[in-house]
Amino acid sequence: MVTEEMVKLIGIWSSPFVVRAMMALNLKGIEYEFLPEDLPNKSELLVRSNPVYKRVPVLIHGDKPVCESLVILQYIDEVWASSGPSILPADPYGRALARFWAAYVDDKLSSPVRVLLWSNDEESKAAAKEQMFAALLQLEDALAKCSNGKSFFGGDIMGLVDITLGSCLRWLEAIGTIEGINVLDKTKTPRLVEWAELFCSGDPAKELLPEAEKLVEYYRKDFVVRRVAAASDPPK
Repeated sequence: MVTEEMVKLIGIWSSPFVVRAMMALNLKGIEYEFLPEDLPNKSELLVRSNPVYKRVPVLIHGDKPVCESLVILQYIDEVWASSGPSILPADPYGRALARFWAAYVDDKLSSPVRVLLWSNDEESKAAAKEQMFAALLQLEDALAKCSNGKSFFGGDIMGLVDITLGSCLRWLEAIGTIEGINVLDKTKTPRLVEWAELFCSGDPAKELLPEAEKLVEYYRKDFVVRRVAAASDPPK
């Protein structure tokens, strides 16, 4: 059977996009082999498996690669539909809403997070902070509507939006430390704060989310490397 073929996941420990795939596999109870990737020196397997973007995560099921984290989550849910809880709702409208808000996280939250982490331009970073906080307010409202008064975006259990946003939580904490700001504020986003505490306290988040302190350390080391590289190779 196709579901019994070997499963591998190419990724790096610090990537929230990789953590998403790991969470989905764990929720479904799927055994897999994790293949750590060295992104500055991309492996032949990564390049061959994802020749378009050459980035992680890549799920390899048997000999078939599946790329892009949101696509991977939906693939896992469909292939292992009878294993573990469903990641997407059963009804078409619920599935459409979940897909919309998961895409919203990547479009409106992940983008300003990347700017805050890697940009040297203070004006761009200020704009990114505004975008990040605006996105969190939208997600606060979405949580109230999607959860129907229950604990998660998916209702009683973690679903697509929970995994997508939850995988970013430690990086949001790290940004708070790096920038000296309170990213999730009880006065502005009380539902998200309560949701985040619940999400991080349960499985598989406890096992798979990296510690914010380690992400800050990783960021600072990488930032120094980037600055040294830029100084030694000035623009022409």
